[in-house]
Formats: sequence, structure tokens, C-alpha cells
Amino acid sequence: MNADIAKPRAYSLWALVRYFLYLGAAGFGGPVALVEYMHRDLVERRHWLTEDEYREGLALANLSPGPLAAQLAIYLGFVHYSFLGATLVGLAFVLPSFLMVIAIGWAYLEFGGLSWMQAVFYGVGAAIIGIIAWSAYRLTRKTIASDPLLWVIFLVMASVTAITETEQLILFPVAALVVWLARNPRFVRRSGTAAGVLLLPITFQATDASPSLSEIFWFFFTAGAFVFGSGLAIVPFLYGGVVTDFGWLTSEQFLDAVAVAMITPGPVVITTAFIGYLVAGLPGAIFAAVATFLPAYILTVFPAPYFRKYGSRPGLAAIVDGVTAAAIGAIAGAVIVLGRRAIYDIPTALLAVSALLILWKSPWRIPEPLIVAVAAVIGLAVYPVVTN
Repeated sequence: MNADIAKPRAYSLWALVRYFLYLGAAGFGGPVALVEYMHRDLVERRHWLTEDEYREGLALANLSPGPLAAQLAIYLGFVHYSFLGATLVGLAFVLPSFLMVIAIGWAYLEFGGLSWMQAVFYGVGAAIIGIIAWSAYRLTRKTIASDPLLWVIFLVMASVTAITETEQLILFPVAALVVWLARNPRFVRRSGTAAGVLLLPITFQATDASPSLSEIFWFFFTAGAFVFGSGLAIVPFLYGGVVTDFGWLTSEQFLDAVAVAMITPGPVVITTAFIGYLVAGLPGAIFAAVATFLPAYILTVFPAPYFRKYGSRPGLAAIVDGVTAAAIGAIAGAVIVLGRRAIYDIPTALLAVSALLILWKSPWRIPEPLIVAVAAVIGLAVYPVVTN
């Protein structure tokens, strides 16, 4: 491990923890927006981290399974404060949304559902598309720069993701290999860097409607360990398990769980805590959340020293650039996929465009949480009218 891995820079560990507490409590927009917020706040504005350190973390987060934003946060905590920094930052980032989800889960069970959820999500979902689109644009402009090859990889990945509506895992190592070969034409031997992943068939046996905590832990640990992509990529996997295979929730309850994750700040995969709460109360929520994020923590902190030590080497740098370009392309494609679902009439289109224009053209720095709050109020007012 490099001697300067744990060396403090222009910030204290507690300042970093406070920042991620704030981001976990007020960071709306899903993984696309969250990773861009980290770049904007920690690289551009505060200069706590360098562009290379950020890009290394983003590449590592995309090379391994688990929630993208949480993995990047854990890595950025590791950069100068090693395992302690990674642990505290990870907890700070997840804790606010976890507590919010628990409170909503209690209200959900206490009052028999969330009848207002569709109205809120009607407004919030549309506004979030505008926020994500702006964030994706900024991230693309800062990350891809003017490299023609990286732009080709970006466009291919964005197009494939938009058309297939899923992240094509095989394209990540392909992108890494293409950039590596382009920058190392004299070498014909294979790169020694692990750019692939192990895909294992995962099957579950149906069980009764009251699972044990160990069953809950194993299912969500598997979800966190083998599902790649953004937070929303975990949704089909979860549906197949908790609704189809196990029957822990009904389809309506599952959709409510996804909606809760979308309208709360922080990582989208916090929906697992809501599901765990509905299935087995507070212990179920804790076991589900810990199991989901534990693989992301393990698969970030253990490879992190090698990324810090060898990330500047030309061979690995080329691989990182290729993976990063593919990752940003997948994020851009996901904006199109999500937009198709969230924008389906004139009011939602106006909300999405308005959010984008406010962030793009407004002379004032309008915070994203304020945009989300206003969109929620508009949704509550407009949704009953458009559905009648």
C-alpha cells in the first residue's frame, strides 16, 4: 500500500463524514446525480480529491457489482483515510436514507398503505429526469473530454443501454481492452488486469411467507454481490425473489417499495431496507440493508490499495479510461430509459424540462432538494386532475 494512502490532505475525516451525511440526507436523483454531486463538490469546488482519484473510484465502482454511488463514496473515503474512512463514509452515506425509509415503512404498515405515493412520484419522477439529464451532461463533459475513442465508446454504450434497457456487462471489459490496445499497439499479449467478472447462476427455492433473518440476509447479500449497474438494476432481481419466488410481498407492495426509494435521497438500493421492514420489521430492515451494502464495501476496500498504487500506470490508466467511458455511456443511456417511464404526458414533460432549465440557465444556485420538494407539491396538485 502507498504510504500516502492514509495521509490527510486539505480536509479532516470528520469533514468528509459530515459531507456524506449531508449527501445521504439531501442527495436526490439516483446514482447518476449522486456520483456527479461528489465530483462537483469534492473535486471541483472543495479540491479535496483530484480528478484522477475520482476517476479511479468511478472505474472501480463500475468494475465490481453493487450500488454505484455507495461504492464510489466508500472508495473516496478510503483514498486518504484508509479502512476507517471507507467505513465511516459508507455508514454516513447510507444512514440518513435508511432512517427515512424506516419511518415511511412504519407509516405504511400503521396506516395501511401510501395512497399519496403515486401523486408524489408523478411530480418527483419527472423532475428527477431533468436533474439526472443535467448531471449526466456535466459528468460526460468532465470525464470524456475530447478523446475521440472514448467518445465512440460512450456513444456505443449509451445507444446499447437505451435500446436494450439494460446494462450490457460484457461491454465494460471490451471497452477496457479496446483502449488498452489503442494506447499500447506494440503489445499483443493480454493485459494482466482483471477486467472481467464471474457470472454465476443464481436460483432460489420458494419458502414460506415468514422468512428467517438468515434467509433475508442471504437473499439480499446475493443481490448485492451479483447484480451490476446502478441502483435500479437491482429491481428486476428483487422482484423475481421477493414477489415471484418467495411471495414475501405482493406486486403492489413491491412497487410501493421502489417508489419509496425513488422519492427519498441517497442510494436507490435502500429500497431493500423498506422491503426488509415490510417482511420482518426493524430486524428485517437492518439485515436486508447490511446484506445489500456489505458486498459493495468488501469489493471496494480490498482492491482499492491496488488502484491507488497502480492506477497511474499507462496500462491500467488505459483500462480505467475505457471502463469510465463505458460507465458514463451507460448512465446516459439510463437517462433515456428512465425518461420513457417518467415522462408520458404534458405536465411530466414540462416538469422535466423545467428542472433541467432551472439547473442549466438559472443565475442562482437552486438546490436539487428544493426542486424535488416543489415537484412533489405539484404532483399532489396535478395528479388527481390528470387521472380523472
